[in-house]
Amino acid sequence: MSKGSLGVWRAGAVAAAAAAAALVAGLVLGGSVTEKVIPGLGDAGALTRWGLPVSRAAMDLLSALTVGALLAAAAFLPVEGGRGAARLSRDAVGYLGAASWLAAGWAAAAAATLVLTVADVLGQPVGDVLTGSELSGYVGSLPQGTALMIVVLLAVVVALLARTTTTPAAAFGLLAMAAIALLPAPLTGHSASAANHATATTGVALHVAAVAPWVGGLAIVCVHALLRRDRLPLMADRFSRMAPWCYIAVGVSGLVNVIVRLPDPAEMATTNYGRLALAKIVAFGVLGWFGWWHRSRTLPALADRKPGAFTRFASVEAAVMAATMGLAVALARTAPPAPAAPESAVKSLLGYDMPPEVTPVRLLTLWQFDLFFAVLTAVLGGLYLAGVVRLRRRGDSWPLGRTAAWIIGLVTIVAVTQSGVAKYAPILFSVHMAQHMVLNMLAPIFLVVGAPVTLALRALKPARERGDRGPREWLTALLHSRYLAVVAHPAVATLIFVVSTFALYYTPLFEAAMRNHLGHIAMTVHFLAAGSLFFWVLLGVDPAPKKLPYPARLILLFVTMPFHAFFGIALMNMSQALARGWYTAVDPPWGTTILHDQHTGGAIAWAFGEIPTFIVLIVLAFQWFADDQRQARRMDRRADRAAAAGGRPEEDELAAYNARLAKLAERDVNRGGARSGR
Repeated sequence: MSKGSLGVWRAGAVAAAAAAAALVAGLVLGGSVTEKVIPGLGDAGALTRWGLPVSRAAMDLLSALTVGALLAAAAFLPVEGGRGAARLSRDAVGYLGAASWLAAGWAAAAAATLVLTVADVLGQPVGDVLTGSELSGYVGSLPQGTALMIVVLLAVVVALLARTTTTPAAAFGLLAMAAIALLPAPLTGHSASAANHATATTGVALHVAAVAPWVGGLAIVCVHALLRRDRLPLMADRFSRMAPWCYIAVGVSGLVNVIVRLPDPAEMATTNYGRLALAKIVAFGVLGWFGWWHRSRTLPALADRKPGAFTRFASVEAAVMAATMGLAVALARTAPPAPAAPESAVKSLLGYDMPPEVTPVRLLTLWQFDLFFAVLTAVLGGLYLAGVVRLRRRGDSWPLGRTAAWIIGLVTIVAVTQSGVAKYAPILFSVHMAQHMVLNMLAPIFLVVGAPVTLALRALKPARERGDRGPREWLTALLHSRYLAVVAHPAVATLIFVVSTFALYYTPLFEAAMRNHLGHIAMTVHFLAAGSLFFWVLLGVDPAPKKLPYPARLILLFVTMPFHAFFGIALMNMSQALARGWYTAVDPPWGTTILHDQHTGGAIAWAFGEIPTFIVLIVLAFQWFADDQRQARRMDRRADRAAAAGGRPEEDELAAYNARLAKLAERDVNRGGARSGR
């Protein structure tokens, strides 16, 4: 075994020991392994009490390492071969092989967690669960079992495909799949049953999505340094650019989770859950200090070809990260304080109490904070304005109208996801339909007119190394990809825009999405994405795989919009209510009948289509006029170049066209003279 490999194993053993020590201390101090066994009740045994958090910690660490290895292969190391034949470097392929083994271990840890979770829930020893039929029934009936099975399946797919992947695009695809596999398990824990489970669920999803690349990325950079591989300064620099954003996301989401579960600050010191959360906050602060030291000391040392300082410091930081993850698992096994008052049935479904009777004023003023869309709009707005500022600083201009359109689109999203509209949308189908129409048919128009892709292509800098892929190169590759060519085809985009509405509301998908917060987010994001895709094809400000001529765009608009009117009329004429089980459970005492409210929602869908149609017609008219002006100026410039000294007259299309007409006229005159001569 080489000296570098020995250093990797030594650093891994130290990190594992730190994680185990923090896990054991957290479990003991939190009381989750010292609970008194009540006679007469089932006891899963000591193996389950200790084995479940250990397997969960192993699952979390292996998932982070898998993501880190895929990040190193897809993003940290430069791509070779250039645009025409892009391929992964030798080290990147090696990290893909490591990701395959790590993903296999991740799948095994998730399977062990599944078995131990069944034993814990049923209060039966592990041996009885493995030999009985409880395991198969648990997987299909409870969310935790389904979530862990999804993790096992996705991790196995990543493990298998990572062994045969050699292209950058495939590596990014595996990274996306691994990122998806991170989410099911934590989203079925305490967050799903918290008082404000909507915010708690989004918070824990953001937390996990930021922790994995941060921890895994640092671990793989440490491995790269210990093995003395090439490109270490570049890898460390790219990781250091990503790490602060992960740190901010982890801090914000962690703070949100603590506030949701501990509304009383005094509980930070008086409860086991609060004390563990406080210890995790302290560890988070220590990691922040490590990050500051890296940027100010160890990165300059790397630039000066002194990798030893970085290796030692990063190995210690990785051990602290592993200990923090062990503490996080212990925190997840510790029950948060019970609410002071019993929760109503409506609050358990919605995450908040039944609001008062709906009025126009309350729709505008009774705000309901949604963490997902708050983060989404903040990120989209910040990135867009950062791009505009970069253009202005280098002396380039960007139309003020496009910036205003983008901001209007984001404000429109906030208006229907954070206001009283969001509070009443799960309760009243009519309000939900108004929210749907705005997100699907109004906000996307302004977002598309804002031309974010064009702005990104102009603002993003090319990759520093020739042949490598930075954000700009990846965006260009996506625009020229076969996938986008299919999805952005006018026929496909129109089908997604129209058919998905009928497929959602006339199937059980709608009620399932209303009952699950993640499903509700997915439904809302689909509305926004489907509308943005359709209006991108229709308005065509940004580069697209296929550009339609303006007459075809008008035809597509007038053919598509009536389908939403037909959908509204169909809702108005239905005799059975959609998602009756959900709306019966949250039926407000001050509301009208469920069917009458659905008819009102149908009327909103029928009438709303006129607004986006009118706006799109105005935008198309301006675009068409501006395009004609550009074509005229282009022809004038070509004519001037052709008429200039040394120019080529044949390039003047207008002059050539006039000359052709003159020849035709002369030929007609000659023919007429010949006839008269006869």
